[in-house]
Amino acid sequence: MEDYLKSFVEETSGYNDIVLGSLLPDKWWVPLSHFYRGWLRNYIAGTLLYLLSGILWCFYIYHLKRNVYVPKDAIPSRKAMLLQIGVAMKAMPWYCALPTVSEYMIEHGWTKCFSRISDVGWIAYIGYLIGYLVIVEFGIYWMHRELHDIKPLYKYLHATHHIYNKQNTLSPFAGLAFHPVDGILQAIPHVIALFLVPMHFSTHIALLFIEAIWTANIHDCIHGKLWPVMGAGYHTIHHTTYRHNYGHYTIWMDWMFGTLRDPVEDEAKKI
Repeated sequence: MEDYLKSFVEETSGYNDIVLGSLLPDKWWVPLSHFYRGWLRNYIAGTLLYLLSGILWCFYIYHLKRNVYVPKDAIPSRKAMLLQIGVAMKAMPWYCALPTVSEYMIEHGWTKCFSRISDVGWIAYIGYLIGYLVIVEFGIYWMHRELHDIKPLYKYLHATHHIYNKQNTLSPFAGLAFHPVDGILQAIPHVIALFLVPMHFSTHIALLFIEAIWTANIHDCIHGKLWPVMGAGYHTIHHTTYRHNYGHYTIWMDWMFGTLRDPVEDEAKKI
């Protein structure tokens, strides 16, 4: 194996040691192959990140800041949040297959990934990261839009997520409450981008896991007013109209393709 590929394997092995070695007895994971160790590590880390970020965020906005960000009558019920957690946890084993497969492809030299920022320099790293994020933004926008426009995809996949369609049914836990195939389809642009633009391996993995925090944030119904970020105010409109604000991190794709609806303008029209 070439040296640069060995560095990827060493890095993922290090992540396995940190997560699995800290949380599980050696006999539970050491006998597993490298691939399955990676999946188990991703599953444990993904589950902990989803649950901890959701619990802390809900505690903050629904308890510590009760009636500050979300009116009392708009707080989702405990039953609704437990339902969302149940849907997400059923899908989690499948979600975690995507970063595991992407790691396998990277470790075997099938992508354009590089291991260390020093391999390319900071200027190139930032340029590649911007290119990667543009591809991801474009891909997720169109994947999300087609999950609405192609009726069988909506009926059998995306409708699972859209049962949460108003403020008192949306919570940070809804962020990963998808049919597993739907969740994978919306994340797959992260992997496709690896074949199109050089990308720092650790940054790619970090961005996949940041999705859990980001999706929790955009389902809390609190408009952050941080232009051009596609925050919760925009995404709440998406859940109520079904035809606007398909974007992921920013409003740019919706602006370019004519599907943007601004929450501030919406509020002004109601007055």
